Amino acid sequence: MRIARFSHDDSVSYAFVQHDEEENKDYLVELSGYPLGGTPVSPTGQRFGLDEDGIRLLAPVIPSKIYGLAKNYEEHAEYMGEINGMSGVHAPEEMVIFSKPSTSVIGPDDPIIIPRFSHNMNFEPELAVVIGRIAKNVSEADAMKYVLGFTCTNDVTLRDLQGDDPTWTRAKGFDTSCPLGPWIETDLDHSDAHISFSLNGEDVPQASGTTANLIHSIESQIAFISSFATLLPGDVILTGTPYATGQLQPGDEAIVHIDGIGDLRNIIVSA
Repeated sequence: MRIARFSHDDSVSYAFVQHDEEENKDYLVELSGYPLGGTPVSPTGQRFGLDEDGIRLLAPVIPSKIYGLAKNYEEHAEYMGEINGMSGVHAPEEMVIFSKPSTSVIGPDDPIIIPRFSHNMNFEPELAVVIGRIAKNVSEADAMKYVLGFTCTNDVTLRDLQGDDPTWTRAKGFDTSCPLGPWIETDLDHSDAHISFSLNGEDVPQASGTTANLIHSIESQIAFISSFATLLPGDVILTGTPYATGQLQPGDEAIVHIDGIGDLRNIIVSA
């Protein structure tokens, strides 16, 4: 099932996405409430086409907190070493965790804004995990029972600020730095999800990869994070970017694609 959050007539609703085979078209079937945390919801009877006037997809969730994994693919760790002038760099054995505030979240087609204080903003396409139940001290064996589903994300990073801030607070936590969408996919083979990225309509092969190459599995990420922080319904974990990244410029069109989920598209603008 695909769960979407959308706006229509100046109101925000949730829906599941229904594909009409005859029309080859997706529809939003509105739900009666918030489909997280075990609250029962049901269809309201309203159905909207994604291309209807006044319909806009929003970030599928507004989390209370967002955690991200740094250097969670060996190829990305090696790449980061190379761009910093160091060869033979390997991923750290222990998880490296950073956070983003909820104010960094934007949705599909929302603009990513380059702050005035940065001159090197980079894309990082990733698979994001959306938590569906309160999770505290969860075991790896039980971790997936606490997951609602998955969505696309672009862990946008100010590369020129990253080295000056050991906590990466400005580099990764600025407004618009966490696009999410287009919806939450509840049925996905997260062990081998293929991630790709296109810039201005051109594929960027060096930015692609698969979660089969994650160093720390999604299960282990949930177990580790829940050992020090209570994860709430709607919280998000960014699982890591597979390989190389690159700079974004004003006017660029950035699209993160994950097989089985779809496309997350954003345009880059100057502040």
